[in-house]
Amino acid sequence: MTDSSVLDLAPVVPVVVVEDVADAVPLARALVAGGLRAIEVTLRTPAALDAIRAVADEVPDAVVGAGTVISPQNVADSVAAGARFLVSPGWTDTLLDAMKKSGVPFLPGVSTTSEVVALLERGVSEMKFFPAEAAGGVPYLKSLAGPLPQARFCPTGGVSLDSAPSYLALKNVGCVGGSWMLPADAVAAKDWARIETLAREAAGLK
Repeated sequence: MTDSSVLDLAPVVPVVVVEDVADAVPLARALVAGGLRAIEVTLRTPAALDAIRAVADEVPDAVVGAGTVISPQNVADSVAAGARFLVSPGWTDTLLDAMKKSGVPFLPGVSTTSEVVALLERGVSEMKFFPAEAAGGVPYLKSLAGPLPQARFCPTGGVSLDSAPSYLALKNVGCVGGSWMLPADAVAAKDWARIETLAREAAGLK
Protein backbone atom coordinates (compact mmCIF):
# COMPACT_ATOMS: atom_id res chain seq x y z
CA MET A 1 0.00 0.00 0.00
CA THR A 2 1.19 3.50 -0.77
CA ASP A 3 0.00 6.47 1.25
CA SER A 4 -3.43 5.87 -0.27
CA SER A 5 -6.39 5.97 2.05
CA VAL A 6 -7.11 3.27 4.58
CA LEU A 7 -10.75 4.18 4.04
CA ASP A 8 -10.70 2.86 0.47
CA LEU A 9 -9.17 -0.59 1.00
CA ALA A 10 -12.44 -2.37 1.81
CA PRO A 11 -15.94 -1.48 3.00
CA VAL A 12 -15.26 -3.18 6.32
CA VAL A 13 -12.08 -3.25 8.43
CA PRO A 14 -12.11 -6.18 10.87
CA VAL A 15 -11.19 -5.11 14.39
CA VAL A 16 -9.23 -8.04 15.78
CA VAL A 17 -8.27 -8.89 19.35
CA VAL A 18 -5.61 -11.62 19.30
CA GLU A 19 -5.15 -13.58 22.52
CA ASP A 20 -2.95 -16.32 21.03
CA VAL A 21 -0.24 -15.46 18.51
CA ALA A 22 -0.75 -18.85 16.87
CA ASP A 23 -4.20 -17.70 15.73
CA ALA A 24 -2.98 -14.56 13.99
CA VAL A 25 -1.86 -15.97 10.64
CA PRO A 26 -4.75 -18.41 9.98
CA LEU A 27 -7.24 -15.76 11.10
CA ALA A 28 -5.70 -13.17 8.77
CA ARG A 29 -5.65 -15.66 5.90
CA ALA A 30 -9.35 -16.37 6.44
CA LEU A 31 -10.20 -12.66 6.41
CA VAL A 32 -8.16 -12.02 3.26
CA ALA A 33 -9.69 -15.04 1.53
CA GLY A 34 -13.08 -13.57 2.31
CA GLY A 35 -12.12 -10.25 0.71
CA LEU A 36 -11.12 -8.18 3.77
CA ARG A 37 -7.48 -7.17 3.20
CA ALA A 38 -7.22 -4.38 5.76
CA ILE A 39 -6.98 -5.91 9.25
CA GLU A 40 -6.76 -3.85 12.43
CA VAL A 41 -5.08 -5.74 15.27
CA THR A 42 -5.81 -3.92 18.51
CA LEU A 43 -3.08 -3.37 21.07
CA ARG A 44 -5.27 -4.75 23.84
CA THR A 45 -3.39 -7.98 24.53
CA PRO A 46 0.22 -8.98 25.20
CA ALA A 47 0.13 -10.95 21.93
CA ALA A 48 -0.81 -7.97 19.73
CA LEU A 49 2.60 -6.82 18.50
CA ASP A 50 3.77 -10.36 17.80
CA ALA A 51 0.48 -10.96 15.96
CA ILE A 52 1.06 -7.88 13.78
CA ARG A 53 4.61 -9.06 13.07
CA ALA A 54 3.43 -12.56 12.12
CA VAL A 55 0.72 -11.31 9.76
CA ALA A 56 3.08 -8.79 8.17
CA ASP A 57 5.67 -11.54 7.59
CA GLU A 58 3.43 -14.42 6.53
CA VAL A 59 0.28 -13.00 4.92
CA PRO A 60 1.53 -10.76 2.09
CA ASP A 61 -1.96 -10.01 0.76
CA ALA A 62 -3.05 -8.56 4.10
CA VAL A 63 -2.68 -4.90 4.97
CA VAL A 64 -2.21 -5.20 8.71
CA GLY A 65 -2.58 -2.21 10.99
CA ALA A 66 -2.52 -1.47 14.69
CA GLY A 67 -5.56 -0.31 16.64
CA THR A 68 -5.96 1.11 20.15
CA VAL A 69 -2.84 3.21 19.53
CA ILE A 70 -2.74 5.68 22.43
CA SER A 71 0.89 6.74 22.85
CA PRO A 72 4.00 7.61 20.84
CA GLN A 73 5.51 4.35 22.12
CA ASN A 74 2.56 2.43 20.69
CA VAL A 75 3.19 4.17 17.36
CA ALA A 76 6.88 3.26 17.34
CA ASP A 77 6.31 -0.33 18.44
CA SER A 78 3.52 -0.90 15.91
CA VAL A 79 5.47 0.42 12.94
CA ALA A 80 8.52 -1.59 14.00
CA ALA A 81 6.33 -4.71 14.08
CA GLY A 82 5.18 -4.09 10.52
CA ALA A 83 1.90 -2.18 10.94
CA ARG A 84 0.97 -0.44 7.69
CA PHE A 85 -1.63 1.84 9.25
CA LEU A 86 -2.52 3.12 12.72
CA VAL A 87 -5.90 3.65 14.38
CA SER A 88 -6.51 5.41 17.69
CA PRO A 89 -9.69 5.65 19.80
CA GLY A 90 -8.97 9.34 20.40
CA TRP A 91 -6.13 11.79 19.95
CA THR A 92 -3.92 14.36 21.61
CA ASP A 93 -1.41 16.71 20.02
CA THR A 94 1.43 14.47 21.20
CA LEU A 95 -0.13 11.32 19.75
CA LEU A 96 -1.07 13.06 16.51
CA ASP A 97 2.49 14.33 16.04
CA ALA A 98 3.84 10.82 16.51
CA MET A 99 1.36 9.34 14.03
CA LYS A 100 2.16 12.03 11.48
CA LYS A 101 5.87 11.29 11.79
CA SER A 102 5.37 7.52 11.54
CA GLY A 103 5.31 7.46 7.75
CA VAL A 104 2.18 5.27 7.59
CA PRO A 105 -1.49 6.26 7.13
CA PHE A 106 -3.45 6.78 10.32
CA LEU A 107 -7.00 7.32 11.55
CA PRO A 108 -7.20 9.36 14.77
CA GLY A 109 -10.39 8.84 16.74
CA VAL A 110 -13.06 11.50 17.22
CA SER A 111 -16.52 11.63 18.76
CA THR A 112 -17.32 15.36 18.77
CA THR A 113 -17.59 18.13 16.21
CA SER A 114 -14.87 20.13 17.95
CA GLU A 115 -12.42 17.23 17.64
CA VAL A 116 -13.17 16.99 13.93
CA VAL A 117 -12.60 20.72 13.45
CA ALA A 118 -9.35 20.53 15.42
CA LEU A 119 -8.07 17.71 13.21
CA LEU A 120 -9.05 19.57 10.04
CA GLU A 121 -7.09 22.52 11.41
CA ARG A 122 -4.08 20.19 11.71
CA GLY A 123 -4.45 19.04 8.10
CA VAL A 124 -6.08 15.67 8.87
CA SER A 125 -9.32 14.88 7.04
CA GLU A 126 -9.65 11.10 7.57
CA MET A 127 -10.71 9.92 11.01
CA LYS A 128 -12.15 7.09 13.05
CA PHE A 129 -15.57 7.89 14.56
CA PHE A 130 -15.65 6.13 17.92
CA PRO A 131 -17.62 4.85 19.73
CA ALA A 132 -19.92 5.13 16.75
CA GLU A 133 -23.25 3.88 18.07
CA ALA A 134 -22.84 5.40 21.54
CA ALA A 135 -21.71 8.76 20.10
CA GLY A 136 -24.73 9.30 17.88
CA GLY A 137 -24.36 6.83 15.04
CA VAL A 138 -25.68 7.44 11.54
CA PRO A 139 -27.73 10.58 12.38
CA TYR A 140 -24.69 12.25 13.96
CA LEU A 141 -22.38 11.56 11.03
CA LYS A 142 -25.06 12.61 8.58
CA SER A 143 -25.38 15.94 10.37
CA LEU A 144 -21.62 16.53 10.11
CA ALA A 145 -21.59 16.19 6.32
CA GLY A 146 -23.17 19.60 5.78
CA PRO A 147 -20.81 21.89 7.70
CA LEU A 148 -17.74 19.62 7.45
CA PRO A 149 -17.90 17.91 4.04
CA GLN A 150 -14.11 17.56 3.85
CA ALA A 151 -14.01 15.10 6.77
CA ARG A 152 -14.27 11.37 6.04
CA PHE A 153 -14.83 8.69 8.63
CA CYS A 154 -14.48 5.04 9.58
CA PRO A 155 -17.20 4.50 12.21
CA THR A 156 -16.28 1.81 14.74
CA GLY A 157 -17.90 0.70 17.97
CA GLY A 158 -21.19 -1.16 18.01
CA VAL A 159 -21.40 -1.40 14.22
CA SER A 160 -23.00 -4.65 13.04
CA LEU A 161 -23.81 -6.44 9.81
CA ASP A 162 -27.30 -4.95 10.02
CA SER A 163 -26.25 -1.36 10.70
CA ALA A 164 -23.15 -1.22 8.47
CA PRO A 165 -25.06 -0.50 5.22
CA SER A 166 -26.67 2.60 6.77
CA TYR A 167 -23.22 3.95 7.62
CA LEU A 168 -21.74 3.02 4.25
CA ALA A 169 -24.56 4.88 2.49
CA LEU A 170 -23.33 8.18 3.97
CA LYS A 171 -21.16 10.25 1.64
CA ASN A 172 -18.69 11.06 4.42
CA VAL A 173 -18.09 7.40 5.39
CA GLY A 174 -15.36 5.47 3.57
CA CYS A 175 -15.59 2.22 5.51
CA VAL A 176 -16.70 0.83 8.86
CA GLY A 177 -14.82 -1.10 11.51
CA GLY A 178 -16.31 -4.07 13.26
CA SER A 179 -15.75 -7.47 14.80
CA TRP A 180 -18.99 -9.27 13.97
CA MET A 181 -17.18 -11.47 11.41
CA LEU A 182 -14.97 -12.73 14.24
CA PRO A 183 -17.37 -14.35 16.73
CA ALA A 184 -15.55 -15.48 19.86
CA ASP A 185 -16.77 -19.06 19.56
CA ALA A 186 -15.46 -19.35 15.99
CA VAL A 187 -12.05 -18.00 17.00
CA ALA A 188 -11.93 -20.32 20.04
CA ALA A 189 -12.81 -23.30 17.84
CA LYS A 190 -10.33 -22.15 15.17
CA ASP A 191 -13.21 -22.32 12.68
CA TRP A 192 -11.43 -20.33 10.00
CA ALA A 193 -13.88 -21.46 7.30
CA ARG A 194 -16.75 -19.84 9.18
CA ILE A 195 -14.75 -16.63 9.59
CA GLU A 196 -13.95 -16.63 5.87
CA THR A 197 -17.67 -16.97 5.09
CA LEU A 198 -18.58 -14.10 7.43
CA ALA A 199 -15.75 -11.99 5.98
CA ARG A 200 -17.04 -12.58 2.45
CA GLU A 201 -20.49 -11.45 3.55
CA ALA A 202 -18.99 -8.29 5.06
CA ALA A 203 -16.83 -7.61 2.00
CA GLY A 204 -19.96 -7.64 -0.15
CA LEU A 205 -21.55 -4.75 1.72
CA LYS A 206 -21.97 -1.44 -0.14
